[in-house]
This record gives sequence, structure tokens and C-alpha cells, in this order.
Amino acid sequence: MAVLVKNHQTANPTAKLILEDGSVFQGTSFGYPASTAGEVVFNTGMVGYPETLTDPSYYGQILVLTYPLIGNYGVPPFEPGASQLLNDFESERVQIAGLVVSNYSREHNHWKASQSLGEWLYRNGIPAISGIDTRALTRRLREQGTMLGKILVDEQELAFYDPNAENLVEKVSPDKPRLYGKGKKRVVLIDCGTKNNIIHHLLKRNLEVWRVPWDYDLRQEQFDALLVSNGPGNPKMCRQTILQIRHAYTRRIPTFGICLGHQLMALAAGANTYKMKYGHRSQNQPVQEVGSSRCLITSQNHGYAVENKSLPRDWDAWFVNLNDGSNEGLRHQHLPVLSVQFHPEAAPGPVDAEYLFDQFARMIFR
Repeated sequence: MAVLVKNHQTANPTAKLILEDGSVFQGTSFGYPASTAGEVVFNTGMVGYPETLTDPSYYGQILVLTYPLIGNYGVPPFEPGASQLLNDFESERVQIAGLVVSNYSREHNHWKASQSLGEWLYRNGIPAISGIDTRALTRRLREQGTMLGKILVDEQELAFYDPNAENLVEKVSPDKPRLYGKGKKRVVLIDCGTKNNIIHHLLKRNLEVWRVPWDYDLRQEQFDALLVSNGPGNPKMCRQTILQIRHAYTRRIPTFGICLGHQLMALAAGANTYKMKYGHRSQNQPVQEVGSSRCLITSQNHGYAVENKSLPRDWDAWFVNLNDGSNEGLRHQHLPVLSVQFHPEAAPGPVDAEYLFDQFARMIFR
């Protein structure tokens, strides 16, 4: 939704963030000199902006980073690893609509840096604004809930835009399948906006990954397990994905869902989802395993959740969020089916939940 500002002259043009409730925050542009619009959300991570900005779950959103110093270690090079996936990014492009920070460090220092954050955003056409009181902005978002907003550069006007009115998964999912690895068992990964590190974790566990688009027809495919990935937007718009998951249930195929994948699996089971007031977007969300005292510190990024009271028979809540009591996981009493709302592949972020990939692998090799 970025709109180029013509005849841009100044190195650091003035900019402002406007929320749909009329709030205005004055600042300075430091990314691409454009106006942009989207849904305004915040993230509390202290590090990890290369991973966060390339997370497809943020597609169409104006991201507020609450940590007061951003850009000080620059951006690493786009270098693929042995699996042909980028090493330090969660996808092949910047996914956000715009970036909001308090203090942008124009000087960066890191042995691996290849460019500054501002240069990276400029080259990818992503507007950004600094000099914003992100503490006050975050408090407003916590009080009012997630709001639409727009970054205006040099008074270039733009209408508000609600990304959730569209099928965002369709915009971030690949257009054709791709195979990774040569493992003993094949996992079909329904890519609704997957993070690269999910694939890394599967490959580390001797699994072959067949990465397919969100609406790929799996009915004639032969595979050993199914993983439904994270992604952006309203899960109820992914009807084709929901139908494929239901088909996997009837075949008793081991199935694991992450974030949006968790919501889609719940919908496939007959449960309901709802839009949260402001969602969970941080690296330190505490969740507890239902029926035990085990607590995990998790990384999360989602605006929708599964409605606990709508769970059908034979489906149990697996984890619960200790901050607000929302559902954080599902498991079936008889089928080899598991899902979590948080990100066990988080990088950077807490690794408390990484063992869930081992649990999924055991289900497959059983």
C-alpha cells in the first residue's frame, strides 16, 4: 500500500503516524519516502528485526517496535544456506507495510552487517518513521485495541486500509510446490506464510519437506505427515486449506499446526475463531500445559485466536495463555493431531517449545 512521493528532495522528510481514532504522532521518515497504510500492531522484542520484518505473519501491518534502540547492528547479507533458504531471515522479502520506531540508529556496527536498516527498507520500498513515543503509542494500542493507521510522508495523503478484509494468505503463499531435503519421511508443509526456520527444524529431524501453496489439492498426494504453517490475516478466509486439513484427519495422518495453522486446524475440526483486541506479538508470552504445571516462555505473533468453548468432542485444549486465559494449543484424544498458537521455531526468541518438533517427529516415525 506504499505510494511514492514524487519530487522528494529532503534527505529526512517529515512524517507522521495517524491512527483511526484521530491520534497523531509526529516523526521523521528514514525508510522509503512514501506514505503507507495498514493495521498498526506492536512487538516487544529487543533484537531480531531482520527476522521480524520478514515474517509473513506481519504482511499488511504497520509494525511498532517497542525497544527504544533499533538499527544499531544493521542488516546481514541475503545469503542462502545448504537448504537454499536464507540464513538470517524468515522469508525472501520484507513483509510489513511500514515500520515505527522510537530511536533509529543511523550508525550500525556488526561483523556480519552488509547494509543499514534504513538502506534495506529503502531498497525494498518500505516506509519507516522514527522519533515516535512508542511507549505512549503502545499504551494507546493496549487501551483501544489494534487500530488501522497510516504513515504520511511530506503530507502525501492516503486512505486507511484494512488488510484483514482480504485473503492475505493468498498474497504470501508460493505459487508452486518445492521440495527440500532427502529425509526418510515426507512432510507436506502447507505454506500459509511459513517462516524459514520451520523448514530448518523439519530438515534437522531427517524429514523431507514438500512445501505447497495454501490451496494445493492433497487428496491424491502420498505423504507421511502434514504441517500447517503460520501466516497473516483471518483464518476463515482459507476455506480450501480447511478442506485439505479435514481430509488429512480422515486419513489419520500425523498433523501439526503452528499459529495460523493452529487456527485452521481448529476450524477444520468444527471449532470457532475470533479477532483478539490487540493480539499477542512478543517474545515472552507465558503459556501453561493444561493438566500439568509445565510453563513455557514463548514467542507469538497473531491477531486471531481459537474459542475454547467451541471445541467439539474429542478435542482438548493443550496450552493456555497465562496472561489472558486464551487458547494456545489443541490435541485430539485419538488422532495423531497437535497444534500450538505460539512459535516453537522462534529465532530469535525463547527456545522452550522447540521440543515440540521432536514430539511431531516421533509421531511420524512411530
